[in-house]
Amino acid sequence: METPGSQSSLHRANLERVVRAVRLAGSLTQAEIARTTGLSAATVSNIVRELKDGGTVEVTPTSAGGRRARSVSLSGDAGIVIGVDFGHTHLRVAVGNLAHQVLAEESEPLDVDASAAQGFDRAEQLVNRLIAATGVDRDKVAGVGLGVPGPIDVESGTLGSTSILPGWTGTRPAEELRGRLGVPVYVDNDANLGALGELVWGSGRGVRDLAYIKVASGVGAGLVISGKIYRGPGGTAGEIGHITLDESGPVCRCGNRGCLETFAAARYVLPLLQSSHGTDLTMEGVVRLARDGDPGCRRVIADVGRHIGSGVANLCNLLNPSRVVLGGDLAEAGELVLGPIRESVGRYAIPSAARQLSVLPGALGGRAEVLGALALALSEMGDSTLLDGSFASVAPAFT
Repeated sequence: METPGSQSSLHRANLERVVRAVRLAGSLTQAEIARTTGLSAATVSNIVRELKDGGTVEVTPTSAGGRRARSVSLSGDAGIVIGVDFGHTHLRVAVGNLAHQVLAEESEPLDVDASAAQGFDRAEQLVNRLIAATGVDRDKVAGVGLGVPGPIDVESGTLGSTSILPGWTGTRPAEELRGRLGVPVYVDNDANLGALGELVWGSGRGVRDLAYIKVASGVGAGLVISGKIYRGPGGTAGEIGHITLDESGPVCRCGNRGCLETFAAARYVLPLLQSSHGTDLTMEGVVRLARDGDPGCRRVIADVGRHIGSGVANLCNLLNPSRVVLGGDLAEAGELVLGPIRESVGRYAIPSAARQLSVLPGALGGRAEVLGALALALSEMGDSTLLDGSFASVAPAFT
């Protein structure tokens, strides 16, 4: 029996520190593990050897700074995690292993007017189909990350009011999906998961403080502070779409006037072009036309960029992030939208904060949220389960 402070308990704690560092990063050299955990190089070497002999990690030759090194990752058959992303018009599911490799991924249309029960039934079917496609035993599922387009109450796990999936308000998404799949489920809003996805796999790699701005049917932000998602005590941090730009502006769905969302979200922007471009126009179509030189679409995108830049400037003044990553369909406009964002940041942000900020398009496109859901599952699962060789003791689902 281990007692606090004993050699065996200290050794166990060091094992878990190494496993956690590797699990969150995907792969690390032994030198990087030592820097991340604060353990000595000799201790890390001994622990990696023990974990390798036990089948928990795999070690492969690599190079770092021109010198030979050894890359450590979790074993490909140590377990799998699942990401589920509910969007405005889609359901996307991905299955990945603990070495951050995506094994299977699929997306299908979703009727936004479908009931929550229908949506979760569809998710269950798609998850089961993809697990079967990978050939991995279901007992290897360590957890599921779930993304929804609306605010999640941190304490209860309840989905707050959302105009994107109105029939889902008041549901408990993690609890619903856990009941169908029988494994731990961790839930967050889509902007936070987009931030996680870009942080781990995309344009946010290597930074500790960033904001992921998603512009779609609404406008939201996922905030990363010191390497972790910041949700706030009620889970509503990052509602950048409701920064007031014009007190006499259009009435927003939140009840206020002139919110950023009323100047940037698709539901407000597309009507500006319908008289000249038709009623079937989508934001994706606007971006495509703008890239092809359409002057009206270019003007609208530039205006949207300047409005978003005003919101980003507020973020700079408050939080001083080192990077802003733009996601959603609008990111495909590239410099047509990024240039005006930077222009507004330069005009309205504190000069020192503006100088330190880089504004980049997301690297993951529409996959950012589902990959973020995988990252959420990876970050929430326990390390003791990997060392014990069983997922039976995984902590209860976040509800």
